[in-house]
Amino acid sequence: MQELQALLETLGLDALYVTRPENVRYLSGFPHPEDAQVLLTGEGAFLLTDPRYPEAERESGIPAKVLRREEREALLKDLRGRVGFEAEHLPYAALERLREMAPVEWVPTKGVIERLRLRKTPEEVERIRKAQALAEKALEHALGLLRPGVEEREVALEVEFFLRKGGAEGVAFPPIVASGVRGALPHARASEKRLVAGEMVTLDLGAKVAGYHSDMTRTFALGKASSEMRRVYEAVQAALEVALENLRPGRTGKEVDALAREALGRHGLDRHFVHSLGHGVGLSVHEGPSLSPYAEEVLEPGMVVTVEPGVYLPGVGGVRVEELVLLTEDGIELLSRFPRGYLEV
Repeated sequence: MQELQALLETLGLDALYVTRPENVRYLSGFPHPEDAQVLLTGEGAFLLTDPRYPEAERESGIPAKVLRREEREALLKDLRGRVGFEAEHLPYAALERLREMAPVEWVPTKGVIERLRLRKTPEEVERIRKAQALAEKALEHALGLLRPGVEEREVALEVEFFLRKGGAEGVAFPPIVASGVRGALPHARASEKRLVAGEMVTLDLGAKVAGYHSDMTRTFALGKASSEMRRVYEAVQAALEVALENLRPGRTGKEVDALAREALGRHGLDRHFVHSLGHGVGLSVHEGPSLSPYAEEVLEPGMVVTVEPGVYLPGVGGVRVEELVLLTEDGIELLSRFPRGYLEV
């Protein structure tokens, strides 16, 4: 808590009003952050919620105030000085209401709590491990469903049901099941398309456990794939290996992204890699740090990132393989353990 109060001094603020749900949960541990806020002052951090959550004091890791509307307004009216708000999350209309309730100087801030979330604690890593282990069980289950005639959305629904039945709060994101030509769409949602023998099938899924997410992708051949798609798979696999070999603290995301693109370039496929190499994972399934052509930030131990090179050939198909990785003091640890070699099912 002293670190947070020192943060106020660094920012030149008397208080910070935190509204982004992931940041609220990070600061408080409260499992219903979409209906709460955290007010950080020189006296400490306080969770603010409403009478729908009478157990908030027990569920929160910081002092909680269960307030009716008029009580909330009275509390905010007592604020003084410069009060920061999360400019990237708070809607303008909500800011206007705050200004009416508390005529203090409202100061926009960006990425304040997000920067604290970049490096995971051992407890956070353990929650991500559990989410990843559950996702891998769901992927194993999904493999048994891949056969000609099955709809993509049938597989996606089975994955979601499996994760929830296994104890997940929910899916990290709607599972991606992209087969055949739809594999050329990096974020294709599962559709009514039926699987066809000889196609590549991309499965991208993750679980949410105790607020923390996992994320992984594997691409399989449904029967015997074409020689072209087998070549694409091997190129993606090579790019992934290069990235993992060079991913470590002290590197920038930009450097590792460039190495993966160079590896694909040796196969003449780099122009078909249309997204970033990876992203951070934690309370959000997409958060900092980034592995991209624009990521100048130096990677540090404790960060958890995906590494996910992909090749997408319009009208033909695509391949993506994604690992979940913890950066350690002397290198990396793979949090994803599911085999990633070429596999025909």
